[in-house]
Amino acid sequence: MNDHGNHSAGWQLTQSAPEAYEQYLIPPMFAPWADRLVETSAAHEGDRVLDVACGTGIVARRVATEVGTSGSVVGLDINEGMLAVAAEAAADSQPPIEWRQADATDLPFADARFDVVCCQQALQFFDDPGAALEEMRRVLTPSGRLAASVWRPLEYHPAYVVLADALERHIGEDAGAMMRSPFPSWEQADLRTLALDGGFDDVSVTIEIGSVRYPSVEEFVRREAASSPLADRLAASDRETRDELVQDVATALDTYTDDDGIVSPMESYVCTAERSVDDVHET
Repeated sequence: MNDHGNHSAGWQLTQSAPEAYEQYLIPPMFAPWADRLVETSAAHEGDRVLDVACGTGIVARRVATEVGTSGSVVGLDINEGMLAVAAEAAADSQPPIEWRQADATDLPFADARFDVVCCQQALQFFDDPGAALEEMRRVLTPSGRLAASVWRPLEYHPAYVVLADALERHIGEDAGAMMRSPFPSWEQADLRTLALDGGFDDVSVTIEIGSVRYPSVEEFVRREAASSPLADRLAASDRETRDELVQDVATALDTYTDDDGIVSPMESYVCTAERSVDDVHET
C-alpha cells in the first residue's frame, strides 16, 4: 500500500495554474482532443483560423501545421496568464500565431475575417454562449466553418464523478462544484439549438469517445487540482485530509486501475456548422 504522506511536498506547487494546465492537462487530455477537433474542422493550407477561448493554445498550435505559412492563426482568450503560457509554448510555430486578449462575446475582428473558427471545451463556461456563437458566425467568411467541442454530462466521465464527490466531502461543497463545472448537463439537442440560434447552417453534433490516463490516483488528484483554482486550497490542506481524499478516490476507481496507473473514459460532443452565403449577403 502506498504511503501517500511521503509525497506531501509534491503538493507545494511552484508554477502558476496556467503553467500547470499546460504541463499536466494538455498532454494526456487536451492535445489528443485538439487533434480530433482540428481534423473535424477540415482546416487546410492557406486557411485563416481563429481559436476562441484558446487557453494555452493547443488547438492553435495544432492547426498551424495544417494551414501552413500561407495561412494564419489567431488564438484568443480573456485570461492573460493563459495567453502568456501559450505564447511561450508556441514560440517556434510556423506560421507565427497571433495572441489576442478579448471576450468571446465581443470579438475584436471585422466581419468575415476567418475561414475556420475553433472552440475547444469553452462554450460551457461562457455567461452567454449564444452571444459567443453569434460573434463566431459574424467573423466567419461565407461558407466558413465552425468546429466546437463540449464535454458530455458528468456521468460520462467516471473519474471526475469520483473526484468531484471526494473534493466535496473533504475540501468543501464549492470544490466539488468547481470540478463538476466543465461538464454541463447539455444534451445533443441543446448544443444543436445553440448553434442554430446563433445563425449557423448545416449543424451537425456527434459524440466522440476517448480516455484520460494518469500514472497514479495521487497524481490524478494533484495535477487536476494544480491546474485549477483549487491549487492553493489543496496545498494548504493538512496531510491527513489529502491522504483521505486520495484514498477515497483510489477505492472508488479500483476498477479503472491497471499496471500503468488509472484510466477513465471521457466523452465529448463535437459540433460542426457553417455560415451560409445568404446570411453574409443579408448582413
